[in-house]
Amino acid sequence: MQKAKLALKANAAHKTVVQLSDRVTVGGHDLLIVGGPCSVESQAQMEIIASRLATAPVQALRGGVFKPRTSPYDFQGLGLEGLQILASVRDRYGLPVITEVMAVSQIEAIAAHADVLQVGSRNMQNFDLLKALGQVNKPILLKRGLAATIEEFVMAAEYILSHGNPNVILCERGIRSFDPYTRNVLDLGAVVALKQITHLPIVVDPSHATGKRELVADLARAAVACGADGIMVECHPEPEKSVSDARQTLSLEDMMSLVHSLEAIAVAVGRSIPSGAGVVPRLSFV
Repeated sequence: MQKAKLALKANAAHKTVVQLSDRVTVGGHDLLIVGGPCSVESQAQMEIIASRLATAPVQALRGGVFKPRTSPYDFQGLGLEGLQILASVRDRYGLPVITEVMAVSQIEAIAAHADVLQVGSRNMQNFDLLKALGQVNKPILLKRGLAATIEEFVMAAEYILSHGNPNVILCERGIRSFDPYTRNVLDLGAVVALKQITHLPIVVDPSHATGKRELVADLARAAVACGADGIMVECHPEPEKSVSDARQTLSLEDMMSLVHSLEAIAVAVGRSIPSGAGVVPRLSFV
């Protein structure tokens, strides 16, 4: 870990606050709450989600348009059409958007439409991609690899930092284990350790960690309690009909309940949840 010249804390008070938009940050006093579907499916779907989340203390919207799927026959995402949907919803509701980048060739288009570029678990050690993202003037959300050690995770962030981009957000999303009951094992110990080791903000994705929607809320609350700077949760108007990750996706009602349940925990650990960053437009969607 000594080779991580840029990711490690210089002192106990050293921390980086990353700006997602004019009104949204992560890494400071306020918690970041991110919600949205695994995949962008249509304009109508994203309008419904954004319109609900914009009324809650949710600060950013997630949605995949380039999808790394285990099977080549599963839904691969809407691509450029999905990016255009995300950009239109962001402009309409004022919620910054986060979406995954899988290849260097996708960076330019995604950076033109999204506020944060996400590196998925499978690409945590795609070093050419990390180097290229180090030259992008947008925040990067870096997910921990399926079986990555804490040191490997920090060094992946170091690649982005060392190529010029200081705006890196770490994301703990669970690591693979021998027990198939949950999709992965959420390593909250790593969250506490990383808060001591690095100055970078850390968010937790309990959806991919558990793979079961009934487990998501409790682990989201635990993540806030142990010091995470935010959470990222999958939600959908009709979870069972989601084209990907349906089993782990919350309904919009459950998402709203979860966010409100975090408020007391945030206060207990000396944090706060700001009001939602979004705005509800006066004109209805046609």
